Amino acid sequence: MTNSVLFRARVPADRLKRAEEVFARLGMKTSDAFNMFLAQVELRKDLPFVITSKPKTLITTAEQGKAWEDALGEY
Repeated sequence: MTNSVLFRARVPADRLKRAEEVFARLGMKTSDAFNMFLAQVELRKDLPFVITSKPKTLITTAEQGKAWEDALGEY
């Protein structure tokens, strides 16, 4: 059996509840998601997402539609 440790963290109750609803839709437990997160950190040797105080501007609905049409063809 793999050597494992118990990890505990304090998180806001409603944040955990909302996250667990997402995990359930994906057929996962919170521990599965946390293990996936740690595996990605280990593989990348970094966070698996960008954290910034200067986020890029989101594209408009029209721009998103154009990108989808360019990639997939006309609907």
